[in-house]
Amino acid sequence: MQTTNHILMIRPVDFKFNEQTAGNNKFQVESTESDVQAQALKEFDAFVDLLRKNDVDVTVVDDTLEPETPDSIFPNNWVSFHEDGSVYLYPMFSENRRLERRREILDGLKDKFEVNHISDLSFYEHQHAFLEGTGSMVLDRTNKIAYACLSVRTDEEVLNNFCMLTGYEPVAFQAVDSTNFPIYHTNVMMCIGDNFAVICLDSIKDPEERLNVTISLKGTGKEIIEISLDQMNKFAGNMLQVANAVGESLLVMSEQAYLSLNTEQITALEQYSRIIYAPLYTIEKNGGGSARCMLAEIHLPGKD
Repeated sequence: MQTTNHILMIRPVDFKFNEQTAGNNKFQVESTESDVQAQALKEFDAFVDLLRKNDVDVTVVDDTLEPETPDSIFPNNWVSFHEDGSVYLYPMFSENRRLERRREILDGLKDKFEVNHISDLSFYEHQHAFLEGTGSMVLDRTNKIAYACLSVRTDEEVLNNFCMLTGYEPVAFQAVDSTNFPIYHTNVMMCIGDNFAVICLDSIKDPEERLNVTISLKGTGKEIIEISLDQMNKFAGNMLQVANAVGESLLVMSEQAYLSLNTEQITALEQYSRIIYAPLYTIEKNGGGSARCMLAEIHLPGKD
């Protein structure tokens, strides 16, 4: 299934602008405010409350002060969980982000979920090749297609290896922002739902690649809901569709993303899901990621 009701989130203890990621993440802007951690924690806790009030099962794990991991709030980059009980760990571009991979988090999940196999792809870091989880890849889990815009954080060889191991088909392409700078993660320019796809096609400059992506999406029955480059910059591509405990489909995004959408886009999305959104302005500004980046979906089989 494309969606799950089970989400892993990491509660920050030292969230701040990460110098190591800023060079290739143009969504990041360093704040002059002194209370970034306090503001981010407030946004995080309110976001968790919103999800739980809407009957989403959220597992929250507290981050630790040591080692220093300012981006731990974005766990979907270092781990992904799959329906067959497999877990994948990913090679990360920034050295301080590699420290986010914590085996005790996986051990804690084993009380509630079946973990049959852990595949660790982090050895690619020694080759300076990276694939940052479901940031680098937007997975169509139903049709087993991995969409990926290639960048310094998304290496085609690692992508192809992941696809070989999992039976996914890779759809790789180049995507850039309005200044022609490569987009660092695929999940800021597209989102895959069960029957729809939100995508900034304007970011895919090559006509053949744009057509290839469009054909793949339409071929799997997705309605394409386009967003502009400006909307992408407001994190309108950084959404995640989830299912709640009563089987209702929810589309989760930030308040900034929601406010950037026009009436036509909202109407199109509401055909498929009820939209919920939270203010994440401090996290978005300093971290360069938004709602979807904060949510690691747990598709593992549950224990009875």
